[in-house]
Amino acid sequence: MSIPAELKYTKDHEWVKIEGNTATIGITHFAQSELGDIVYVDVDTVDETVEKDEVFGSVEAVKTVSDLFMPLTGEVIEFNEALEDEPEKVNTDPYGEGWMIKITISDTSQIDELLSAEDYKNLIGA
Repeated sequence: MSIPAELKYTKDHEWVKIEGNTATIGITHFAQSELGDIVYVDVDTVDETVEKDEVFGSVEAVKTVSDLFMPLTGEVIEFNEALEDEPEKVNTDPYGEGWMIKITISDTSQIDELLSAEDYKNLIGA
C-alpha cells in the first residue's frame, strides 16, 4: 500500500502536502480502498475558512457516504474540479490527480500535530 513519505496524514485518513503556506489535501490510498468505488465528491466550502477537524465536504462511494475532515485550519482556495466528471481519480490516483482541495493555512503550528508516514503506517497496521 502506498504511503508517500513526503506527505503528512491524519487519523481520519486524509493526506496533506505542505508547500509554503498552501496545503493540498486528499484521502489516502487506505481510505479509498476501504470506501470502494467513489462515485461523487462534494465540496461546498470553497472561499470559506474551515477550522481544523471540521467537515469540509464528503465523498460518496457505491455503498456509503463519508465526511471529509479538515486537517488544518485554513481557507479553501481551490476544489479539484476534475473530480466532478471523474470522481474515480480518487481511487486510481489518490495522491496525484485525485487530490480534493487546496487551502491557505491559517495556523502553521497545527502542522506539527499531523502524522508522519511512519505514524500513519502504524495507525493502519501497514
